[in-house]
Amino acid sequence: MSSSPTARLVRRLRTWALSAAAATVLVAGVLAGAAAPAPAAGSLPCDIYASGGTPCVAAHSTTRALYSAYNGPLYQVRRASDNSTRDIGLLSSGGYANAATQDSFCAGTTCVITVIYDQSGRGNNLTQAPGGGAAGGPDNLANATSAPTTVGGHKAYGVFVAPGTGYRDDHTSGIATGDQSEGMYAILDGTHYNGGCCFDYGNAETSNNDTGNGHMEAIYFGNIKVWGYGAGNGPWVMADLENGLFSGVDQHYNANDPTVNHRYLTAMVKGGANQWAIRGGDAQSGGLSTFYSGVRPNVSGYNPMHKEGAIILGIGGDNSKGSAGTFYEGAMTSGYPSDATENAVQADIASVGYATTSTGTGGLTPGQRLSLRATTACCTSDYLRHDDADSNVAISAISSSSSATDKGDATWIVRAGLSNSACVSFESGNDAGQYLRHSNFQLRLNANDGSSQFAQDATFCPQAGNNGQGLSFPAVNYPDHFIRHYGYTVYLATDGGSNAWDSATSWSDDTSWAVAQPWA
Repeated sequence: MSSSPTARLVRRLRTWALSAAAATVLVAGVLAGAAAPAPAAGSLPCDIYASGGTPCVAAHSTTRALYSAYNGPLYQVRRASDNSTRDIGLLSSGGYANAATQDSFCAGTTCVITVIYDQSGRGNNLTQAPGGGAAGGPDNLANATSAPTTVGGHKAYGVFVAPGTGYRDDHTSGIATGDQSEGMYAILDGTHYNGGCCFDYGNAETSNNDTGNGHMEAIYFGNIKVWGYGAGNGPWVMADLENGLFSGVDQHYNANDPTVNHRYLTAMVKGGANQWAIRGGDAQSGGLSTFYSGVRPNVSGYNPMHKEGAIILGIGGDNSKGSAGTFYEGAMTSGYPSDATENAVQADIASVGYATTSTGTGGLTPGQRLSLRATTACCTSDYLRHDDADSNVAISAISSSSSATDKGDATWIVRAGLSNSACVSFESGNDAGQYLRHSNFQLRLNANDGSSQFAQDATFCPQAGNNGQGLSFPAVNYPDHFIRHYGYTVYLATDGGSNAWDSATSWSDDTSWAVAQPWA
């Protein structure tokens, strides 16, 4: 696309300014005694975008630096035990997250991600989203340990968005407005999605309200079909342009936008004057495919665009927050990136080596039979079991002299998580088709009815035990709530919440379970 001499000069000056800012960050890192030399200049996504003449104006990641010179904090966590906060930084300038800092700070309690810092130097930080036209707020914050990963061979954590979770910045600097050009990319978990509205990352309204067609431009990922969809059953990468999730030029179905569910997914959307595109690929290997590139949708209100310049993550522009997904890194640019620039960004992403870690399932294997023993001093002979007479779940003493029925009630079969295969579900060892699930924050045994709600209520993401023993089990849809025994009944509990079973007393012990040999 052509541009005026003035526009070209502005872009050159903006690129020079950002390069100078990056150099300042590098000098600061050296003066602070950076642990390792920076990667080669121009090697990371925002270096590549700047070299292509479309510099990043927002850069967010909880896993790594997106500039070779960056050595600041990636994100901030807050722990439940005392509400104190800690910034999580890098192992070295231009490197990877220092996950050990988070692990140490959050040991024995839960942590949520409170801030995702902007690495561009513009201060476009993402914080807890307020209420909007579609839903009140403030939104929930992501559990800091629910999306473990490795990147570059180093442990890190993504941003696990359960329904109700959302981040936003309504007062940004440098983000495209009106019909200005921009690009954006995000690395997502292609297996974690739902049909709720709307798991987005990108440009949105500054008022938190739906202000009309064309007032957004954001990456969407999920399998909702209400406003638009592509080939197959989904999920799809689409563009949320407000009042429409677009998979191409047409308002609803566009056959060229394929179902994509790579474990690590690169998703890209870019838009300019009567031009926009969707691209995507496997973030672990290979290149990008173009799912759409052409003129704006053939619906009134999208040409020209009316972008407002807020940034959202995990929600829609009006704070619609029924979505689910996982975000690892992403950035937004000034100007319309070339395909060549985006291809170079994808090459960097694929070279990094995003990979799963066994901590998502706590080392548990689908098909495995086990029993779960309490670790609290009072109850080390007690096991998680369901009541054979009803659906209640409790703990009680089980021994070699217990009845066959009691032994069976205390035995569970590990299944791949019904709503997230990276996590687990527990089927009763003696009642086929009956699963452990929470309902009104109490644990029960119920038959799988095939609904998405049941699947979420019956999925848990094991992590190291909160008291240092065994495993703890946060719920996939309430990642700051853990399976806990309290008064010999089993609940889903936070650390110090409003219910009696949320008591901070013995919380870390009561939420930690030893994995034992199955009783049946």
